[in-house]
Amino acid sequence: MCGRYTRYLPWSEIHRLYRLTAPAEIGRNDAPRYNIAPSEEVPFVTAGENGGHKLRQGRWWLVPWHAKELPTAKMFNARSETIDTSGAFKDAFKSKRCLIPADGFYEWTISPADKGRDPWHIFLPDHQPFSFAGIWAYNKNLDLTSCSIVTMPAGETMRQIHDRQPVILDPDVYDAWLDPETPPNDAKQLLHENLDEDLEFYRVSRDVNTSVKNKLPNDSQHMIDPIALL
Repeated sequence: MCGRYTRYLPWSEIHRLYRLTAPAEIGRNDAPRYNIAPSEEVPFVTAGENGGHKLRQGRWWLVPWHAKELPTAKMFNARSETIDTSGAFKDAFKSKRCLIPADGFYEWTISPADKGRDPWHIFLPDHQPFSFAGIWAYNKNLDLTSCSIVTMPAGETMRQIHDRQPVILDPDVYDAWLDPETPPNDAKQLLHENLDEDLEFYRVSRDVNTSVKNKLPNDSQHMIDPIALL
Protein backbone atom coordinates (compact mmCIF):
# COMPACT_ATOMS: atom_id res chain seq x y z
CA MET A 1 0.00 0.00 0.00
CA CYS A 2 0.99 3.66 0.03
CA GLY A 3 -0.19 5.71 3.00
CA ARG A 4 2.23 8.66 2.95
CA TYR A 5 4.40 10.18 0.25
CA THR A 6 6.71 13.10 -0.47
CA ARG A 7 6.96 15.83 -3.10
CA TYR A 8 9.79 18.09 -2.01
CA LEU A 9 11.74 18.71 -5.23
CA PRO A 10 11.30 22.10 -6.95
CA TRP A 11 8.22 22.21 -9.14
CA SER A 12 10.46 22.68 -12.19
CA GLU A 13 11.91 19.21 -11.50
CA ILE A 14 8.43 17.74 -11.24
CA HIS A 15 6.78 19.38 -14.23
CA ARG A 16 9.53 18.38 -16.67
CA LEU A 17 7.90 14.94 -16.58
CA TYR A 18 4.78 16.35 -18.22
CA ARG A 19 3.69 18.51 -21.15
CA LEU A 20 1.93 21.16 -19.13
CA THR A 21 0.75 24.05 -21.27
CA ALA A 22 -1.21 26.51 -19.11
CA PRO A 23 0.96 29.40 -17.84
CA ALA A 24 -0.24 28.87 -14.27
CA GLU A 25 0.89 25.24 -14.44
CA ILE A 26 4.29 25.95 -15.99
CA GLY A 27 5.11 28.67 -13.48
CA ARG A 28 3.73 26.82 -10.47
CA ASN A 29 6.05 26.48 -7.48
CA ASP A 30 4.39 24.36 -4.79
CA ALA A 31 5.89 24.34 -1.32
CA PRO A 32 7.89 21.17 -0.59
CA ARG A 33 5.94 18.41 1.12
CA TYR A 34 7.66 15.78 3.22
CA ASN A 35 4.71 13.81 4.60
CA ILE A 36 1.55 13.92 2.50
CA ALA A 37 -1.32 11.98 4.06
CA PRO A 38 -4.60 10.55 2.75
CA SER A 39 -7.52 13.00 2.44
CA GLU A 40 -5.18 15.96 1.78
CA GLU A 41 -5.45 18.00 -1.43
CA VAL A 42 -2.80 16.97 -3.97
CA PRO A 43 -2.00 17.83 -7.60
CA PHE A 44 -2.37 15.20 -10.29
CA VAL A 45 -1.99 15.13 -14.07
CA THR A 46 -4.53 14.04 -16.69
CA ALA A 47 -4.69 14.12 -20.47
CA GLY A 48 -5.07 17.67 -21.76
CA GLU A 49 -5.85 19.29 -25.08
CA ASN A 50 -3.81 18.99 -28.28
CA GLY A 51 -1.60 16.26 -26.87
CA GLY A 52 -0.70 18.20 -23.76
CA HIS A 53 -1.18 17.35 -20.11
CA LYS A 54 -3.51 19.07 -17.65
CA LEU A 55 -2.82 19.69 -13.98
CA ARG A 56 -5.70 19.16 -11.56
CA GLN A 57 -6.13 19.27 -7.81
CA GLY A 58 -8.10 16.85 -5.69
CA ARG A 59 -8.56 14.93 -2.48
CA TRP A 60 -6.26 11.95 -2.06
CA TRP A 61 -9.01 9.46 -1.16
CA LEU A 62 -11.21 8.53 -4.07
CA VAL A 63 -14.89 9.48 -3.93
CA PRO A 64 -16.68 7.64 -6.78
CA TRP A 65 -18.84 9.77 -9.05
CA HIS A 66 -22.02 8.12 -7.76
CA ALA A 67 -21.32 8.41 -4.00
CA LYS A 68 -23.83 10.38 -1.93
CA GLU A 69 -21.38 10.95 0.95
CA LEU A 70 -17.68 10.68 1.71
CA PRO A 71 -16.67 7.02 1.89
CA THR A 72 -15.29 5.74 5.18
CA ALA A 73 -13.56 2.77 3.54
CA LYS A 74 -9.88 3.35 2.81
CA MET A 75 -9.95 4.37 -0.84
CA PHE A 76 -6.65 6.23 -1.13
CA ASN A 77 -5.16 3.07 -2.74
CA ALA A 78 -6.62 0.96 -5.55
CA ARG A 79 -5.34 -2.61 -5.95
CA SER A 80 -4.07 -3.31 -9.46
CA GLU A 81 -5.39 -6.87 -9.34
CA THR A 82 -9.04 -5.80 -9.02
CA ILE A 83 -9.06 -2.21 -10.24
CA ASP A 84 -10.98 -3.14 -13.39
CA THR A 85 -13.70 -5.10 -11.55
CA SER A 86 -14.11 -3.30 -8.22
CA GLY A 87 -17.35 -1.34 -8.00
CA ALA A 88 -15.53 1.51 -6.26
CA PHE A 89 -12.74 1.90 -8.82
CA LYS A 90 -13.70 0.38 -12.18
CA ASP A 91 -15.46 3.45 -13.62
CA ALA A 92 -12.50 5.72 -12.86
CA PHE A 93 -10.06 3.13 -14.19
CA LYS A 94 -11.98 2.87 -17.45
CA SER A 95 -11.55 6.49 -18.53
CA LYS A 96 -10.14 8.69 -15.73
CA ARG A 97 -6.57 7.58 -15.25
CA CYS A 98 -4.00 10.04 -13.94
CA LEU A 99 -0.40 10.53 -12.85
CA ILE A 100 0.40 11.67 -9.33
CA PRO A 101 3.73 13.57 -9.04
CA ALA A 102 6.04 12.45 -6.24
CA ASP A 103 9.68 11.84 -5.36
CA GLY A 104 9.35 9.31 -2.54
CA PHE A 105 7.00 7.48 -0.20
CA TYR A 106 7.02 5.77 3.18
CA GLU A 107 6.42 2.27 4.43
CA TRP A 108 6.72 0.77 7.88
CA THR A 109 8.13 -2.29 9.62
CA ILE A 110 7.53 -3.44 13.20
CA SER A 111 10.52 -3.13 15.52
CA PRO A 112 11.36 -6.43 17.27
CA ALA A 113 12.69 -4.41 20.22
CA ASP A 114 9.66 -2.39 21.26
CA LYS A 115 7.01 -3.36 18.67
CA GLY A 116 6.93 0.24 17.45
CA ARG A 117 6.40 1.21 13.79
CA ASP A 118 9.68 2.10 12.07
CA PRO A 119 9.26 4.23 8.92
CA TRP A 120 11.37 3.85 5.79
CA HIS A 121 11.75 6.44 3.05
CA ILE A 122 11.64 4.88 -0.42
CA PHE A 123 12.80 6.64 -3.58
CA LEU A 124 14.44 6.28 -6.98
CA PRO A 125 18.21 6.76 -7.48
CA ASP A 126 19.32 10.36 -6.88
CA HIS A 127 15.82 11.11 -5.51
CA GLN A 128 14.61 11.78 -9.04
CA PRO A 129 10.93 12.72 -9.47
CA PHE A 130 8.42 10.16 -10.70
CA SER A 131 4.71 9.52 -11.18
CA PHE A 132 2.45 7.13 -9.34
CA ALA A 133 -0.17 5.49 -11.53
CA GLY A 134 -3.48 6.90 -10.36
CA ILE A 135 -7.19 7.16 -11.05
CA TRP A 136 -9.47 10.12 -10.40
CA ALA A 137 -13.14 11.04 -10.22
CA TYR A 138 -15.41 14.05 -10.05
CA ASN A 139 -18.45 13.70 -7.81
CA LYS A 140 -21.20 16.12 -8.82
CA ASN A 141 -23.28 15.35 -5.71
CA LEU A 142 -20.50 16.64 -3.44
CA ASP A 143 -18.77 18.90 -5.99
CA LEU A 144 -15.56 17.07 -5.18
CA THR A 145 -12.56 15.97 -7.23
CA SER A 146 -10.48 13.12 -5.83
CA CYS A 147 -7.83 10.57 -6.73
CA SER A 148 -6.29 7.28 -5.66
CA ILE A 149 -2.85 5.67 -6.06
CA VAL A 150 -2.70 2.28 -7.77
CA THR A 151 -0.78 -0.40 -5.85
CA MET A 152 0.63 -3.79 -6.78
CA PRO A 153 2.30 -6.78 -5.11
CA ALA A 154 5.77 -5.82 -3.92
CA GLY A 155 8.77 -6.51 -6.13
CA GLU A 156 12.04 -7.97 -4.92
CA THR A 157 13.31 -4.70 -3.42
CA MET A 158 10.14 -3.72 -1.58
CA ARG A 159 9.50 -7.21 -0.22
CA GLN A 160 12.26 -6.50 2.29
CA ILE A 161 9.85 -4.00 3.89
CA HIS A 162 6.28 -4.70 2.81
CA ASP A 163 4.19 -7.01 0.65
CA ARG A 164 2.71 -4.21 -1.51
CA GLN A 165 3.93 -1.04 -3.19
CA PRO A 166 2.61 1.80 -5.34
CA VAL A 167 2.98 1.54 -9.11
CA ILE A 168 5.62 3.98 -10.38
CA LEU A 169 5.01 4.19 -14.12
CA ASP A 170 7.74 4.27 -16.74
CA PRO A 171 7.51 7.68 -18.50
CA ASP A 172 7.37 5.87 -21.84
CA VAL A 173 3.79 4.78 -21.08
CA TYR A 174 2.46 8.03 -19.60
CA ASP A 175 0.47 8.99 -22.70
CA ALA A 176 -1.09 5.57 -23.16
CA TRP A 177 -2.03 5.45 -19.47
CA LEU A 178 -3.65 8.88 -19.57
CA ASP A 179 -5.46 8.37 -22.87
CA PRO A 180 -9.15 7.67 -22.07
CA GLU A 181 -9.34 5.75 -25.36
CA THR A 182 -6.85 3.14 -24.15
CA PRO A 183 -8.96 0.01 -23.46
CA PRO A 184 -9.02 -1.10 -19.80
CA ASN A 185 -7.34 -4.42 -20.64
CA ASP A 186 -4.46 -2.58 -22.30
CA ALA A 187 -4.27 -0.05 -19.46
CA LYS A 188 -4.00 -2.86 -16.93
CA GLN A 189 -1.03 -4.28 -18.83
CA LEU A 190 0.67 -0.88 -18.68
CA LEU A 191 0.93 -1.26 -14.91
CA HIS A 192 3.70 -3.80 -15.56
CA GLU A 193 5.72 -1.03 -17.24
CA ASN A 194 7.06 0.41 -13.99
CA LEU A 195 10.26 1.51 -12.27
CA ASP A 196 9.64 -0.32 -9.04
CA GLU A 197 12.73 -2.53 -9.19
CA ASP A 198 14.91 0.61 -9.23
CA LEU A 199 13.78 1.65 -5.75
CA GLU A 200 16.13 2.38 -2.87
CA PHE A 201 15.30 2.96 0.80
CA TYR A 202 16.61 3.87 4.25
CA ARG A 203 15.22 4.25 7.76
CA VAL A 204 13.93 7.62 8.93
CA SER A 205 12.66 9.09 12.20
CA ARG A 206 9.43 7.92 13.82
CA ASP A 207 8.42 11.57 13.70
CA VAL A 208 6.84 10.58 10.38
CA ASN A 209 4.24 8.66 12.42
CA THR A 210 3.17 11.49 14.69
CA SER A 211 0.67 14.26 14.14
CA VAL A 212 0.60 17.91 15.07
CA LYS A 213 -2.42 20.12 15.78
CA ASN A 214 -5.49 19.58 13.61
CA LYS A 215 -4.33 15.94 13.30
CA LEU A 216 -2.15 16.68 10.28
CA PRO A 217 1.08 14.68 10.01
CA ASN A 218 4.45 16.22 10.75
CA ASP A 219 5.73 17.80 7.55
CA SER A 220 9.30 19.06 7.81
CA GLN A 221 12.53 18.36 5.99
CA HIS A 222 14.01 16.11 8.66
CA MET A 223 11.30 13.55 7.83
CA ILE A 224 13.51 12.32 4.97
CA ASP A 225 16.86 12.37 6.83
CA PRO A 226 18.35 8.88 7.19
CA ILE A 227 19.01 7.62 10.70
CA ALA A 228 21.70 5.24 11.81
CA LEU A 229 20.62 1.68 12.51
CA LEU A 230 21.80 0.19 15.78
